[in-house]
Amino acid sequence: MVARAAVAIGVEKIRVTGGEPLVRKGIIQFLEQLSRIPGLKRLVLTTNGVLLPEMAEDLRCAGVESLNISLDSLRPDRFASITRGGDVTRVLNGIKSAERSGFSTIKINVVLMRGVNDDEVADFAALTLDKPYRVRFIEYMPTVLDDQWKMRTMSGNEVLELVSRRFTLRSLRKDTMDGPATYYQIDGAAGMIGLITPVSCHFCNECNRIRVTSTGIAKSCLFATETRDLKPYLRTRSDLALRETLRLVVKDKPEHHAIVKEVRHLTSLAMSQVGG
Repeated sequence: MVARAAVAIGVEKIRVTGGEPLVRKGIIQFLEQLSRIPGLKRLVLTTNGVLLPEMAEDLRCAGVESLNISLDSLRPDRFASITRGGDVTRVLNGIKSAERSGFSTIKINVVLMRGVNDDEVADFAALTLDKPYRVRFIEYMPTVLDDQWKMRTMSGNEVLELVSRRFTLRSLRKDTMDGPATYYQIDGAAGMIGLITPVSCHFCNECNRIRVTSTGIAKSCLFATETRDLKPYLRTRSDLALRETLRLVVKDKPEHHAIVKEVRHLTSLAMSQVGG
C-alpha cells in the first residue's frame, strides 16, 4: 500500500533494502507485487550478496532490474573481519550469478575506511575494466557515536587521486535516476567508478528519497530526527491520507544533514532499521 501510494504521487524508483532483504520469507512474491505497480519504472534491491548464488535468477524473473551489492573488501581474511565472519567467495559467486541471470546493472558498494580497506581502491577500480560493474566508493559516515569517525573517512577527492595514480579517468554524465553517485570511467573500461560523498560534499540539494522502515516509519533523511508514522493510515486503508503524508515527508526534507557539525548530538543509528 505504501509503494502504491508513493508511485501515485510521482515516485518512479523503489529500492528494497534492509538489513538483508533476501532472508525475508516470501521476498520473491513481494518483489513480484512491487514490480507490477502501474507507473513504477525501476525496482532495485540492495543485498550483501550471500544468497545471490541461489536467488539471482528468481529475483530477475520477479522484476528486479538492478542490484546493489555491499562488498567492503576483496580479501577473504579482511572481509571476514569487517563482516564478522562473512565469506567473500559467496559474494563474488553471487555477483557472477547475477550476471548469468541477466542483470544489466550491478552496483558494488564499497564503504572506504582509512587504515582498514583504503589500500584496495585500485583493486576495486580494476573490477570495472572487463565487466560492466558500477563500483561505488562511499565515504564512511558516523552511524554510531564515535569521536574518531573522521579519522576513518576518506574524501571522494582522495579516492579519485588514488585511482588516477594507476588509471586515466574521464567523468560521465549523470542519469536522472542514478541517485547520489557521481560517475567516472577508466579509459577503455566496460564499467564505471562512482563516488558517493555524504561527508565531504553532501548532495542534500539533489536528494529526493523517502525512507520507510519495516515498522512503518517514514523519514526524509537518513539522519532525520523528525519522522512520520504511516501505520494509522495503513490500518484504516486510508490511501488519500497516506499519499498526503508522503508528500509532507518530501516537503519537510532538510536543506542539509548535520553529521559533520553536529555529530555529537546524533543518536546511534542502526542501518538495518532504516535501510542501507
